[in-house]
Amino acid sequence: MPDEDVILTETVGTTRVITLNRPGSRNAWGGGLPDALAAAIVAADDPAVTAVVLTGADPAFCAGVDLKELAAQGASYFAHLAEIDIVAALSRVPVPVVGAINGPTFTGGLELALACDFLIASDRAAFADTHVRVGVIPGGGMTARLPIVVGEARARRMSLTGEVVDAETALRIGLVTDVVPRDDLPDHALAVAASMADVPTQTMRALKGLYRDNAATTVSPALANELRTSRANPPAYDLVDQRRRAVMTRNKKSL
Repeated sequence: MPDEDVILTETVGTTRVITLNRPGSRNAWGGGLPDALAAAIVAADDPAVTAVVLTGADPAFCAGVDLKELAAQGASYFAHLAEIDIVAALSRVPVPVVGAINGPTFTGGLELALACDFLIASDRAAFADTHVRVGVIPGGGMTARLPIVVGEARARRMSLTGEVVDAETALRIGLVTDVVPRDDLPDHALAVAASMADVPTQTMRALKGLYRDNAATTVSPALANELRTSRANPPAYDLVDQRRRAVMTRNKKSL
């Protein structure tokens, strides 16, 4: 059974705010959250909506894999995520999507964030790609999108080391466009989203489509290659569980 209210939605003016709401699990992909998020993404394709703000309930934006469900479900856990493919669904939203990154954003959570058009971070945000640390090949677009945002060398460093990048470093390397105090993040993200409402809707949707389609010339082949490699190298699920716990414990200590 899905947890209650794992996704919160609110419309502020013409902006749809979608909040990941499993704070006790650091908004990890479990408890029905992926399915509920997929439904919220579909519902955001509304003529009355000019922008979307995606954020998380404190203390985290998204931790990615849900360890308890992974341990219980094994291969079927990843199979269900692949079927829903919320990262791809988010990237197809026809209006601008602003990622309001309130806290730690790791691995699958970072892949979700990278599907937004751009990211605004709180001073409590942190980012890491820990796929390699837990013995998993990315399958949600990490190797396709991260190099475009931060550059090839920095992307390789993040993925090959699993290092945690704080908010100020994220700003310096281009992963986020703004860093604001945590309490100011909701209003700041809404103000940026509202500024895009001044543009005629048809023009904004066409411009968003141009960026999406132009990026697809490089992203689509990279996504396909990543997915092939990920499927050819399935993880050992018990080992993923053990390693993920160790990595998350270390990352929590570093924040």
